[in-house]
Amino acid sequence: MALTQLIVASVFYAVGGLFMKLSNGLSRPWPTLAFSLLFLAGAMLQSLGMRGADMGVSYVFVLGVEALVATGLSVAYLHEGFPPSRIAAVLLVVAGIPR
Repeated sequence: MALTQLIVASVFYAVGGLFMKLSNGLSRPWPTLAFSLLFLAGAMLQSLGMRGADMGVSYVFVLGVEALVATGLSVAYLHEGFPPSRIAAVLLVVAGIPR
């Protein structure tokens, strides 16, 4: 259950990051509200997921999964590039996720 909560928290943070980008510097109210609520929900889920896990491991896990999802969203939704340097960075993040 804790692992599921941490993964869902990561997805909420990544989707919240997408809405943060779409908020255009807090100038658009609906994306601003969406990212605020997603970040709040993500923090709550992360808190619940961390109850039974070490902070260092669970925190780094959430950051790693969030980075993977955010990269996928940036490529798929925002049509950002995915050059070899970014691929290498993502691979380094995945290699560093605690198991």
